[in-house]
Amino acid sequence: MPFSHLPPLLGDALSERGYAAPTPVQAAVLEQEAHGRDLIVSAQTGSGKTVAFGLAMAGDLLDEDGGMPFATPPLALVIAPTRELALQVSRELIWLYGKAGARIATCVGGMDASKERRTLSRGAHIVVGTPGRLRDHLERGALDLSALRAIVLDEADEMLDMGFREDLEEILDATPSERRTLLFSATMPKPIAALARRYQRDALRISTIGEDRGHGDISYQAVAVAPADIENAVVNLLRFHEAETAMLFCATRDNVRHLHASLQERGFAAVALSGEHSQNERNQALQALRDRRARVCVATDVAARGIDLPSLSLVIHVEIPRDAETLQHRSGRTGRAGKKGTAVLIVPYPRRKRVESMLRGARIPAEWITAPSADDIRQADSERMLAALLAPVEFTEADYTLADQLLTERTPRDIAAALVHAHRARLPEPEELLPSDAPREPRGPRPGFEDSSWFRLNVGRNQNADPRWILPLLCRRGHVSRGDIGAIRIAARETLFEVPGTLATRFLDAVRRTANEDDEVEIQPVEGKPREAARQNRRRDGAKPYAPRKHEHASGGAPHRPRKKGPKPGKPGAKSR
Repeated sequence: MPFSHLPPLLGDALSERGYAAPTPVQAAVLEQEAHGRDLIVSAQTGSGKTVAFGLAMAGDLLDEDGGMPFATPPLALVIAPTRELALQVSRELIWLYGKAGARIATCVGGMDASKERRTLSRGAHIVVGTPGRLRDHLERGALDLSALRAIVLDEADEMLDMGFREDLEEILDATPSERRTLLFSATMPKPIAALARRYQRDALRISTIGEDRGHGDISYQAVAVAPADIENAVVNLLRFHEAETAMLFCATRDNVRHLHASLQERGFAAVALSGEHSQNERNQALQALRDRRARVCVATDVAARGIDLPSLSLVIHVEIPRDAETLQHRSGRTGRAGKKGTAVLIVPYPRRKRVESMLRGARIPAEWITAPSADDIRQADSERMLAALLAPVEFTEADYTLADQLLTERTPRDIAAALVHAHRARLPEPEELLPSDAPREPRGPRPGFEDSSWFRLNVGRNQNADPRWILPLLCRRGHVSRGDIGAIRIAARETLFEVPGTLATRFLDAVRRTANEDDEVEIQPVEGKPREAARQNRRRDGAKPYAPRKHEHASGGAPHRPRKKGPKPGKPGAKSR
């Protein structure tokens, strides 16, 4: 469906931005059956859905001449889960509706709220914001939704995941009943379906996500590495791909901070995004990526939601995503708007089966590859360098003058070698990784405990045995320090622990000297290996192997007994609230 059916001012704006034909989701919302109806749209990130809902609202916003009518209360409201996404949506709508004379206000957390209220008081045709800030303006009376004709919930599933359900319901309840509701969500879990049933009427269901879950433009790879090699694998993947922009996902702020500092130290132009950064710092980081002053972004899941970087072609899951939906949202930062992208999962050896199961469940065909070696990276560097140096270039007279001067001082071979050296000197060094087929070193005993002796306590989990009180007891009774106690193994009815063989005799003598008749805890030496001793002890007193009961703490503490249901103490028959 061509854009010729649109109002001329919107068609001109699309042409100036290089839009020749609509994307599938844009074509779907422009179909005749979608006109004037509530919509539930499932579309992958990067499919042009911002322009899609902008076009879908056109019939509700523009007057007969194709321009914006006079309005003080907003005619349309767009709600997005994050500040970054809201700002991005606002930028898109500004150029789309700019020729029509639209006034667009943006209300997001981290910005000057008083300035936003002044903007709203002057009037806006479209308001774009995050749930919390919009609710705040609504409760303060700064946001008037009485004239609203259309409301858009962008990435509704993420907003519910982030705990914005109450905010959304309060905002939706304050809108006119005859307004249109356009709900955009990559997935359709039960909470989204319930929200649609409550606030939409005869909604048209549109889905442009196929069986590949919208990952047709993303090439998935998985790399199994030794746990100690994860950071080195990240370095080699970055160096091998040399992506224009790459995004690295970590699970926590601390891990983002550590990896960001490590990459900067190695010479990568990197920025960080996490919950500990202010809105101003996040804006500066994103601008550095857009300006090409930085090429790598290390981020947490929450901080990276809604970010759109056109040059992003590589996503690395440094830490395994918690589920398939997180994997989808992370990877969706690349492969957008028809561009190709690569998503790489770095998988510690022990967790390979779990990742394989997650990929099967998500129906994502991932290729298992070996991490790029230093030789692979040097070969790729050579190919890229040759391509760059042999590319056609227009030289000036000043270039030729300097070249002639160099030829009088050095041979052509020396000049070419110097050029190669200068090019390689700017690149971070690759890392040497443990070969994937190399045997893993077995975990040896703790230093000092190579020839240890084992002892037994007559208490276990059934008696609330816990290292927090066992360790001080052993130090006091055996006249040793905490470092002299090795492994502590707590079973159902007994606890085994080790001390260095050189201290065993002295420890046992001290235990016997400090013992008295009132001691409930007895300490005895173990004959033979600890596993065999524990097995013999279970056979001797008929104890079954320990299995946690339903309400027992995993730490070995006292079992939790749930409170019996019934009236609380106080007035007879009083009901609890």
